[in-house]
Amino acid sequence: MEAVLRAKARLAGLTIEFDSAGTESYHIGDPPDPRSIRHAKERGYDLSGLRARQVHANDFHSFDLILAADELNLHELRRRCPPEYKARLRLFLDDVALPDPYYGESDGFEKVLDLVEKQAVLLLSRWSQPN
Repeated sequence: MEAVLRAKARLAGLTIEFDSAGTESYHIGDPPDPRSIRHAKERGYDLSGLRARQVHANDFHSFDLILAADELNLHELRRRCPPEYKARLRLFLDDVALPDPYYGESDGFEKVLDLVEKQAVLLLSRWSQPN
């Protein structure tokens, strides 16, 4: 999500800070799955500099919006989030979970990229509207 949003925002001339983090502590410091890197690269997204990190308490007040891939992660974010920042938490795809392609075939990564690209365009359109 991060690399796609960053690239789409740059193309739209928007200056927005993006970061990504997980709710679990495993994989901290690891790069994305090699399949993610390969499929993203085929579409022009560079994931080589990304490294996994865990959501930190400071993230809740540092970011205006925190988007979760699925309900499980959203639930965990809500559990950790101070009450005054809970309105900043949402699912990336609004009301549906982003599928996890990890245990599937290669086409799952393509499907996820399709969904992320489509939603990134929609979100950036919303964010670029005057209040």
